[in-house]
Amino acid sequence: MYLPEGKSVLVVGGAGYIGSHMIHLLRDLNIRHVVLDDLSSGHREALQGSRLIEGNCGDATLLRNVFAEHDIDAVIHFASFIEVGASVRNPAAYYENNVCNTVTLLSEMVRADVKKFIFSSTAAVYGLPETSKIDESHRKGPINPYGRTKLMVEEILGDFEKAYGLRSVCLRYFNAAGAHPDGAIGENHNPETHLIPLAIAAAITREKVLKVFGDDYDTRDGTCVRDYIHVCDLADAHLLALKYLNQNEASLAANLGNEAGFTVLEVIDAVSRLAGQVPYEVAARRDGDPAVLVADATRAREVLGWTPQYTDVNDIVSHALQWYRKIAA
Repeated sequence: MYLPEGKSVLVVGGAGYIGSHMIHLLRDLNIRHVVLDDLSSGHREALQGSRLIEGNCGDATLLRNVFAEHDIDAVIHFASFIEVGASVRNPAAYYENNVCNTVTLLSEMVRADVKKFIFSSTAAVYGLPETSKIDESHRKGPINPYGRTKLMVEEILGDFEKAYGLRSVCLRYFNAAGAHPDGAIGENHNPETHLIPLAIAAAITREKVLKVFGDDYDTRDGTCVRDYIHVCDLADAHLLALKYLNQNEASLAANLGNEAGFTVLEVIDAVSRLAGQVPYEVAARRDGDPAVLVADATRAREVLGWTPQYTDVNDIVSHALQWYRKIAA
């Protein structure tokens, strides 16, 4: 269903936050897989015994050996730098890692006659929203190097399909959040920049006051609205993308989101109910932060058959909290 008989999927960046949840799902379903990760931000222990090849996807020689030694049918690519602020401060690193290394990976796929690619993209390819919900036809206008690197790869994939027949599914995430409900894996970034784990840390440790960037937006409580999508729902979408590529000849780009947004204060309230009061202070708006950023995920639902399981912010926060307590113990 997901792969031809005897074939494997190569998961690049499989030791990271979203990648490790993908590996958890593949292992649960007994789908053959190999992980490639340089462990620069991933965690070996998150793989729970899955086969790890330690290295970078910009290493053409290593990739050539991987494709020669393993019967790879498709590649799922999670390995990228993701911090928007860092991309502004050091764009060279982002273009090198997110674009140049990906081109090396794609070129070695072509050499090995591997023609199925699932790409971890982002809503940042759209830039500032021009509609209340963003669908895939929305104008592409990324406002930072991170978003531009992702859009560049999407455009490169179009060229690779025309020239080499390499088909792809680009999945544009909104705000990835949460942790696996079984408590085995979760979000473990250093430094952490995402709202939910920062709010949980503020509630439990009381060491830092959470900053809320702006409370004067035109939203229901004045704070920004974002579309939080559970990390396990993201993994499910990648699995469905694998099935799609096994059954269809066309490439696809699709948004992944709940199609319902939560304000910053609503997230803080959810964390406060479950973990204790979150100390926070209001700071100035950040440049480029839109008031509302919510997905229209109709295409993923209709074409991939994707239905998110965890759409309640309380469930997302509860799973993240369980993971935080585990790693803090």
